[in-house]
Amino acid sequence: MSTHTADVQLAAKDFASDQDVRWCPGCGDYSILAQMKKVLADLGTPREKVVFVSGIGCASRFPYYIGTYGFHSIHGRALGIATGLKATRPELSVWAVSGDGDMLSIGGNHLLHTIRRNVDINVIVFNNRTYGLTKGQYSPTSPLGMKTKSTPMGSIDYPLQPLSVAIGAEATFVARTVDRNVKHLQEVLMRAALHKGTSFVEIYQNCVIFNDHAFDYASGKSTKDDATLYLEHNRPLLFGKDRSQGIRFNGTQPEIVTLGGDVREDDLIFHDEKQAEPNLAYLLSRMRYPDFPEPMGVLRCVERPTYDDQLVGQVDEAIQARGAGRLEDLLDNGDSWVVE
Repeated sequence: MSTHTADVQLAAKDFASDQDVRWCPGCGDYSILAQMKKVLADLGTPREKVVFVSGIGCASRFPYYIGTYGFHSIHGRALGIATGLKATRPELSVWAVSGDGDMLSIGGNHLLHTIRRNVDINVIVFNNRTYGLTKGQYSPTSPLGMKTKSTPMGSIDYPLQPLSVAIGAEATFVARTVDRNVKHLQEVLMRAALHKGTSFVEIYQNCVIFNDHAFDYASGKSTKDDATLYLEHNRPLLFGKDRSQGIRFNGTQPEIVTLGGDVREDDLIFHDEKQAEPNLAYLLSRMRYPDFPEPMGVLRCVERPTYDDQLVGQVDEAIQARGAGRLEDLLDNGDSWVVE
């Protein structure tokens, strides 16, 4: 069980703050904020037991717009602060929210170590494939050739795939959703909240000013059925408007097939989010449109001891063996020097 419990009856409006929301009209962040409030209300965790920690960027305004405790930290350091908070106050529900430019660039080191430690926090990456707050430079997730103010001739940096990074770091919960599919967004955030350990969620988030339409293929009516693959545990990988297309192995490589004739559902790859080794999850994380539909939903959800639980256990063990101790005794212990 995670730290989230239905302690009280709350509504989404209870999580509204007294601050004016100042994102650009049409920004995908509004959708994420609305669904987050609904999830928090459904969880029923008292507001004073919830903390949002952010880094720098448009997403970093999130703590101002949620009626809980919050910490607007510095560039790339949200996860370091969230880890320290969870380690010292394990009873709190801690969320770290930031953009791809913050979390995957200067914050990349903290991201890797938070995931490998399996700290019981929720890591939410708003991926708009650009630096929005600083006016449209390319980010670690911007595609090759993307022309921005900092890459007027097109980006030559090979982009990071956030889900692949998370799975490579042995994340115990990895998921993806998109801002415009509000029902699915809410479901994924709820799954993340209930997970015990580090939950990593990538949200495709539209930046209407500096990278508009970047994810139209994943949310547009005419393309989303063929461009996305909504995952279901223990179900075959099916997609398409009438779910007539699927993915199977051809040797060791995945291929797209059409159901019918000699091709049956049993021939397809079946999704297993509980797989101990993350081989299938990593394969899914590498699927990119237009060659393959891009997976949406939970790629991986496994159990492993959390860093904070083990840390608290060691502290309790030390106290039982040696007593609680006093800070004064620690400061006065050992050798000391006088500098004259």
